[in-house]
Amino acid sequence: MKNRRKFIQLSTALGVGAFLPFQFCTPKKENEGTAVTPAIGAAKGTLSAFGLQLYSVKENMAENAVETIKSIAGYGYKQIEGFDGGKGIFWGMKNTEFKSMTDDLGLDFIASHANTFENLEKQAAEAGAIGMKYLICPYIGPQKKMDDFKKFADDFNRMGQVCKDNGLRFAYHNHGYTFMDLEGQVPQDYLLENTDPELVDFEMDIYWVKTAGYDPIQYLQKYPNRFTLGHVKDKDGSIDPSEPTGSTLIGTGTLDFSNILRKGMDNGMKYFIVEQERFEGTNPMEAAEKNANYMKALVF
Repeated sequence: MKNRRKFIQLSTALGVGAFLPFQFCTPKKENEGTAVTPAIGAAKGTLSAFGLQLYSVKENMAENAVETIKSIAGYGYKQIEGFDGGKGIFWGMKNTEFKSMTDDLGLDFIASHANTFENLEKQAAEAGAIGMKYLICPYIGPQKKMDDFKKFADDFNRMGQVCKDNGLRFAYHNHGYTFMDLEGQVPQDYLLENTDPELVDFEMDIYWVKTAGYDPIQYLQKYPNRFTLGHVKDKDGSIDPSEPTGSTLIGTGTLDFSNILRKGMDNGMKYFIVEQERFEGTNPMEAAEKNANYMKALVF
């Protein structure tokens, strides 16, 4: 635990970055009896709702969070997933104030990445009070031993219980490092197989699964109903497949999202969250709008 605290402190000191997203957050699942917006729209095979990870527009959020979120709503996003940019996941507002603002814009604040290793009880209570569905741990970093990942599995179960007690769910967002073989095991598999499905969900970052050399569809089918959220992030085909900073406009890269998201829905994925971290020939807000247009036109 000491090493993990040290890592988190280091991440905080470094600030928000492509490799250390200060979106240490914990997820939640729908409460029993709570209606879930259908993923499939009236037109067969189209999405009725999709979201944006606000880290995609982090510079704009830092300048003016409210105006940035207003623009996001205007692009056609119906959901947002937050992160902690240094002012908390509510960007300096009270949880109820932030919720009121997003409601007025027709946005569902479904989840946030957060530091779930600190002040989890408080974060979970505030998130649960406004009907958020998830707090998500976005990063734990590469580990030297499988024993370290085993401890994280125990931590995730504990965090999941805290979130459940507050009416939401906990989830873990993968990067590529959990797919790297360690002592003859794949850490991602260990985490999936040694966390309680009643307490812990996973957010599949499709880009990172592919970058690590795995097939996202095979993982969705191997572990149905565990990946309840998905990061829709495309990979630039002109960049080396192992390059970690090669995201691009959705639909211009190498990933077949029509097929992947269809299989995701078939295997329990409920939330589809756009994310982009690299902007060649565009800028974050322009990319967010273009990505929204792609998602609206996507047919399964």
